[in-house]
Amino acid sequence: MMALPQSDRLVALFEREGYARVEPPVLQPAEVFVDLSGEDIRRRMFLTQDATGRELCLRPEYTIPVCRHHLATQGERPGAYCYCGPVFRLRRNENGEFLQAGIESIGRKDAPAADAEILALALEGLETLGAGPVLVRLGDMGLLHRVLEALHIAPAAKRRLIRAIVSGKGIAGVDLEPGPGGEHAGLLAAIEGQAPQAARAFVEDILSIAGISRVGGRTAAEIAERFLARAGNPSGGLSGEVRAVLERYLAIAGDPDAAAGEIYALARDAGLNLDRALATLEERTGFMAARGLDVGRFSFACDFARNLDYYTGFIFEIGHPSRADGKPLVGGGRYDGLLQHLGAAEPVPAVGCSIWLERVGGEP
Repeated sequence: MMALPQSDRLVALFEREGYARVEPPVLQPAEVFVDLSGEDIRRRMFLTQDATGRELCLRPEYTIPVCRHHLATQGERPGAYCYCGPVFRLRRNENGEFLQAGIESIGRKDAPAADAEILALALEGLETLGAGPVLVRLGDMGLLHRVLEALHIAPAAKRRLIRAIVSGKGIAGVDLEPGPGGEHAGLLAAIEGQAPQAARAFVEDILSIAGISRVGGRTAAEIAERFLARAGNPSGGLSGEVRAVLERYLAIAGDPDAAAGEIYALARDAGLNLDRALATLEERTGFMAARGLDVGRFSFACDFARNLDYYTGFIFEIGHPSRADGKPLVGGGRYDGLLQHLGAAEPVPAVGCSIWLERVGGEP
């Protein structure tokens, strides 16, 4: 009997675990990715148009197309999917078409158990591909959001902080006191004090008159939001005390149990209510251990983030210790708000991951 190619064995593993294989169309509406993905993917999409002038892109990743497929075929009922095929992104000194495989679990209410299952299957999949020893990095965007809320950080500053953390820049150089000034002082002064909806409409009208629809991958609405954030935060920023707490939080790292203990200590010292978010973290770690995963070898870091905007909770990457470039073999996480952005009536719990087959020697 002829041996199956590695990628076929990988898909067979996922299907055996109840994940139905899907293959969403290669051509996707570009607007969805511009609105919902991170800056990294926005800058690297291959764009085209249909006969009506609608902007399309070659599929830059699978998660959004799989979610669109789920809503079109299952609505808001639970579903579990796997995939294996080409994605398309501009990459320096690399082919713009490459293979990804992965899984998406949509609609499960037991989020910590679903998170642990996705990570366990990702590790089993790498074993199937013969990846050898790996390094597992964990994080939690939901916990980060909860810390920023508990510190009562204003929405505009919160967005700027998260953007800096996701981009890997940290918070040391984050400009939280932009103030009206410079070349945009007149526009900022014009919208300062207006109701948000009116201010946003004003900026969008200015851009429309100038014939601007997108700049650097951002829509007119997103550009308006940036101006509104600047006008609404003329003397904002973080107090020294709040900054110190945030810096202490972001410095916490270790195995998941040790990190949770340090976060509990920080919450107690700073008077922050993080009980629910920490309970979720600990429950997830428990499900990982119950699956036989050696959580003591995993690295949890509070400043770890992935470069996609739609993550709302658990995130992870799995790398190989010998890779000089540090690029992950697998990346994934929880995105409970994504399906609502795509048209669901309310948030739908969802989690998944993607495997870069070229980085682990998978065959097409």
